[in-house]
Amino acid sequence: MTISQQAASLWPQGKRGCMALAFDLDGPTGDAMLNGTLWQKADYFTFGAYGPYRALERILDLLDDHQLPATFFIPAWVVENWPKQCQAIVGRGHEVAYHGYRHESFYAISAEKQLWVMQKSREIFWQFLGIRAEGFRTPSGDWHPETPAMLLEAGVTYSSSMRGDDRPYLMKVPGHERPLVEIPGRWEMDDYASIAYTREPNFPSGLDRTASYELTLDNWCREFDGAMNEGLSLTTLFHPKISGKPGRIMLLDLFFAHLKARDDVWFARCREVAHWWMQEHAND
Repeated sequence: MTISQQAASLWPQGKRGCMALAFDLDGPTGDAMLNGTLWQKADYFTFGAYGPYRALERILDLLDDHQLPATFFIPAWVVENWPKQCQAIVGRGHEVAYHGYRHESFYAISAEKQLWVMQKSREIFWQFLGIRAEGFRTPSGDWHPETPAMLLEAGVTYSSSMRGDDRPYLMKVPGHERPLVEIPGRWEMDDYASIAYTREPNFPSGLDRTASYELTLDNWCREFDGAMNEGLSLTTLFHPKISGKPGRIMLLDLFFAHLKARDDVWFARCREVAHWWMQEHAND
């Protein structure tokens, strides 16, 4: 039996592959907020705020049009400051999961500070959204050795942070009977890598700092088809402030249409993927 044939039996509903669309609704959080420079540059703030304030609604409408479920990883500060927009995500049937408080680098802060961030996020999610989130995506793309245990203690079921496979996998955590499900992402499916415009350094002067939309769409479609052909799973690291603009929403529309052209794919929220994987592989 080939790897492809073996993998074809991994997913529910007799589907060959699994696609878990995911968006990071960062808003203006991140390094500039954490170091204070955000408050000296209005363009920093408005660039980030465009995500929840303006772009998110386009994303939600497009997901409705294609009848696709999604997971939104959101820093709790964004939930505090744009509660109605975040409530709309839940109201439309999508999943909301943890993404730090102000998009902190989890590998650079202490275990105590990480725990504070998770507790703060948990309180805010319950206060404004009425939910206990099960998922977590590290804002920094890495974490401290104590992070997995802290996540389990905070009630997290799965992470979508690491890069160790192109299928979910279980991470055994010392001192804990229950493993943490990891739903790995890939930088190839991060819209920042292709279409986040960068103006510094401006050399050579006037050089465009984004890939063509045609090339970007082709790359994403090839990654999707390759994963589905092998019976694997794929998730995305899309950002509404990057791909939710008028020209880019047409790019997403074409990508979503490509996804839906196949009838052998299980489209699921990350939470559902984690539950399925735990159910099927807890005794592996």
